[in-house]
This record gives sequence, C-alpha cells and structure tokens, in this order.
Amino acid sequence: MNDVVVRSLGDDEFRAANALFYGTLHVTPPTDEQWERVRDVYQPGRVLGAFDQQLIGTARSFDAELVVPGGARVPLAAVTGVGVRADRTRRGVLSALMRHQLTDFADRGMVAASLYASEGEIYGRFGYGIGTRFRDCTVHRHRARLRPGVPSGGEVELVTSIDDMRRRLPEVYDRLPLRPGMMTRGAHWWPGLFSMLHRQDGPVTAVVHHGPDGPDGFAVYTVDRDAGTGGTMRLHDLHYADASAFAGLWRFLLSVDLIQEISARHRGLDEPLELLFTDPRACETKEVLDESWLRLVDVESALAARPWRGEPLVLDVTDPVLPRNSGRYRVGSDGVRRTDATPDAQLDVDVLSMVYTGAWRPSALVAAGRITVREPTTADRVDELVLTRSAPWCGTFF
Repeated sequence: MNDVVVRSLGDDEFRAANALFYGTLHVTPPTDEQWERVRDVYQPGRVLGAFDQQLIGTARSFDAELVVPGGARVPLAAVTGVGVRADRTRRGVLSALMRHQLTDFADRGMVAASLYASEGEIYGRFGYGIGTRFRDCTVHRHRARLRPGVPSGGEVELVTSIDDMRRRLPEVYDRLPLRPGMMTRGAHWWPGLFSMLHRQDGPVTAVVHHGPDGPDGFAVYTVDRDAGTGGTMRLHDLHYADASAFAGLWRFLLSVDLIQEISARHRGLDEPLELLFTDPRACETKEVLDESWLRLVDVESALAARPWRGEPLVLDVTDPVLPRNSGRYRVGSDGVRRTDATPDAQLDVDVLSMVYTGAWRPSALVAAGRITVREPTTADRVDELVLTRSAPWCGTFF
C-alpha cells in the first residue's frame, strides 16, 4: 500500500490501538474497568498507528534496559502490541510500521530492540533473531523430594492482595541481580502483569523470600483446583537473587497442600530445577521454544558493550533495514572498531543478534548456512569469541 501513513498516536488514540490489536488476536477488547488497569502499559510517544484514512495497524514499545554478557546494561526498546487489521494484511502495512519504528529507535539512540514473536516467519526480515529460549516444566510434587545439601533458604512471606503485590514486587525485582538476556521492568511493564492477574478466576498468591539482606526473590502463582486428583499450581512469575533464594522459594512451593503438579513455564534453559531433587525426573521438560527475539539497533555500540574472547576477528555485517549498521567490525578481547580489513565471517544482523547474548553457537549457524566463514577453522574461532558462562534468558513476557 503506497498510501499508508505511519505516525505516533496521541493518548486519546491508545484505546483504539488496543482494540485493533486485540482484534488481531481474536480477543474481546477490555471493558472500561479492565482498560483502566491496563492503559498505563502504553508509553506516550512510543505508540504507532498506520492509516489509510482510518487506523489499520499499530505497534508500540516501551523503554527498558537489556543486560548483556559481562553485566553491562544497554538501552532497549521492548516491542509489543503489533497488529494489522485483517482486511489490510499482506499489503506492506507491517513493513511500514516496523521500518518506521526501527528508524525511530536508531534516531533516539536505542542500542537494541526485543519482542516476543507470535509467528516465527515474520520478524527475521526486519533484523530480529532468536536471542533467548525457554523451557516449560512440570514438577510432579509428590515425587519431588529435595536432595540433602540443598540450601535451606530464608523466611517466606505470603502476599495475597494484588494491590500489595503492585507495591511489593517491583521493589524486589529492582533489587535482584539480572543475568544476560534479562531486562529491567519499568512503570510501563508492571500494569500488564497485574491486569492479567486480575483476570484470573481464582485467588492469586505471591510469596516473597527474605534473605540475610532483605527481600531477594518472589514467586506468583494461581491454582487450578481438582477435588479428585489434587490441583495444578501455575507459576506466573518467579525470580531470585541466588541459590538460597531459589531453593527457599521451591521449598515453599513444594510444601503447599492439595497440589499434584506445579507448572513452571518460561524458565531458563540452564536453571537447575531438576538438580534440586533426589529424582531428577520429578521435573519434566515439556517443551523448549524461542523466547525473546533480539534486534541490534546500533551494532557498533552493542558490540562494544560486552566482552569478547580470544584473537580478534573481522565480522562483515549486513543490515538492509538500517544501512548505517552495515560494514566490517574488528571484534576481539581488545575491543571493537570499524575496519576495511578482509572479513573472517559474513552474517546478517539477525544472525549477529542470535549469537550476541550466547543463545546460539556460531558454528551451528555456519553449519546451517546462516554464517559464511573464510575458512573452516574460523567457525571454532567465532565460537570462542562469543563464549558466555550461561545461557541467556529473558524471563519477562511483554
């Protein structure tokens, strides 16, 4: 569509954008009461609309920070609420929204963008690649006996009012050390969680773990009751500062009566949950899927923000959407700089985004034809270059 216009929406247009997005998901838009709870997820100046005289598409973002390998934080645009009206799809509306949004990110100095993809074929062409993955687990409570030596943890405190959760949980999260792939949670993220919790059919419970220096972890759950076999506890959020808080939270969760299973979704791939138990099979991995999709908006700044290992390599990066990123970068333990030297490896920006936080081994992407190397041994050298200590995990859905 050559006549589509993309512009920033005003506050009085946010609800129309929300209704359009819900329509693309085949979900009934929020009631007046529900809208009052969720409207604050819309950050002014970060909501886009596509028009052909009327609103036909929308995309929004909110500002956060991304933790990168080495512990540094870089400016992150968290992208969500992307949708095109059903009678205007496959006409270039989404492309217009994405290109406008990415250009705005670059102009504002954002280093990275991230999103959760509803469909896996859409966002790669805009430079997004799978930056983190997660697993869904089921813990069979009556088989899950803690091993001797598992930390005893500290005190736990129940919080049963969503209003109290709204006050307490952001304070606890802000105290926690964040691992690579995780993001900060600002004022435009939390209303979405509490709106979702308000929509639950049964009671919502949070438990805050207290360590020697104060609150250092929390979990939020609901229970699907079954009078015959015992209920299913559904974990909606669980974060912790260290091994003691991790073990302490799980000691409590396993102690809750009338529970048959605990559904722990969207957990990190290397979170050692099954290693807590005398029978590791008490924790069953149901599925492993892509989690957040990462997009490096400012490639040079992103590369400079994290440490690299080994001898330097020259990476030739192609970015069709943001051409200012295209070029060759000398990357090594001594830093990052642009160069005209002969490249050791060639890759598109979506692939660079996939290896940036350590989610994928570059040699696997070489084998898949996603990275071209000058000589076979280069694949191992790129693996060493990007090596990280742990698998990245976002742990924040948006």
